[in-house]
Amino acid sequence: MRKKALRSRGKRLLALCVALCAMTSGCRGSQWPLWHAYQGRFIDAQGRVFDPVGDQRSTSEGEAYALFFALVANDRTSFDRILGWTQANLAQGDLGTHLPAWLWGKAADGSWKALDANPASDADVWLAYTLEEAGRLWKAPAYTSLGQRLAAQVAQKEVVDLPGFGPMLLPGPVGFAHGKSWTLNPSYLPVFVFERLARADAAGPWRAIADRIPLLVRQSARHGFAMDWVEYLPGDGFAPATLRGPAAVNQQNGASVGSYDAIRVYLWAGMLPEGAARKALLDALPGMSIYLTTHDAPPEKVSADGVPGEQSGPVGFSAALVPYLRAFSGVSKASAKQLIRMKSELNSSGLYGKNQAYYDQNLALFAAGFMEDRFTLGPGGELRVGWKH
Repeated sequence: MRKKALRSRGKRLLALCVALCAMTSGCRGSQWPLWHAYQGRFIDAQGRVFDPVGDQRSTSEGEAYALFFALVANDRTSFDRILGWTQANLAQGDLGTHLPAWLWGKAADGSWKALDANPASDADVWLAYTLEEAGRLWKAPAYTSLGQRLAAQVAQKEVVDLPGFGPMLLPGPVGFAHGKSWTLNPSYLPVFVFERLARADAAGPWRAIADRIPLLVRQSARHGFAMDWVEYLPGDGFAPATLRGPAAVNQQNGASVGSYDAIRVYLWAGMLPEGAARKALLDALPGMSIYLTTHDAPPEKVSADGVPGEQSGPVGFSAALVPYLRAFSGVSKASAKQLIRMKSELNSSGLYGKNQAYYDQNLALFAAGFMEDRFTLGPGGELRVGWKH
């Protein structure tokens, strides 16, 4: 009877493992179905990443994320194609000398070109990080050199010394400094990216920025929820921003909310290895973990006062929160609920959600790739990929 019970238990455990792999589109060591489905839907033959429901427009963020996923997938052919299109169309042919324009698409005159040349610094640091890691993992010094030259531009053009606080990344070179205050975006600040950039350039601002990110998040969070946009005022610190200029999106009574940008703050925190930075960020962001112990899905928006709205966020939000939830003790049921939701919204195309939304797939690729051990992060921010092991 004991042997029979053990066999039965083993079968149940095997079934659970298979189910968990199915929820996240495959297991480590296999081909990456979600990446291949994403390529078929969102990347053209030139290497341009586009949003089918967003007027076919492309962003530097989309190109940066796709470059990272190609590296995780050990897909160098796609990597070079994406990099080639990005340089040629967003960076005047050379990321080493030009920060990429953030938005590219069809203009009013019918031509396809950069629609907004102001760079987006989250894309810029992700591109620099991914290029430097690609150089190391593929033993290709040209990628490393390009990433370092791009990072040097970011340091020169997109980093500001906030009075009374220290160095910090602006969301872009133009439109975020307002004389006596500055608008920032916490989701542009994955700690591990800056830790890794600091390894390559110890004289740069990267280590100081990495050390200050948890404090920025803690001061700007409301009731333990991250905000999309925050404002820094010397002497007062950080608070949800009164939106203006390029940051004036997802407005709620003129103030920032916690929504489509902020969801990445939880994702980046959950992906960190155990250590002081992860603990500080989780301590600053308990709100979402508490909320999900009594709710089946995350809210689409959290008000500037830290009050969750009634509307549930899309399936990508659930994906983004699984690494974060797994970093907490005592919320395994909340994590399981989000995995079940992911499974229920994985459709026959291999993508998530009824509308197969572009942003949802990006969040799912990060979360699923991490959960499947296709990649993890080392203590210095170094990328560890499954295909190397």
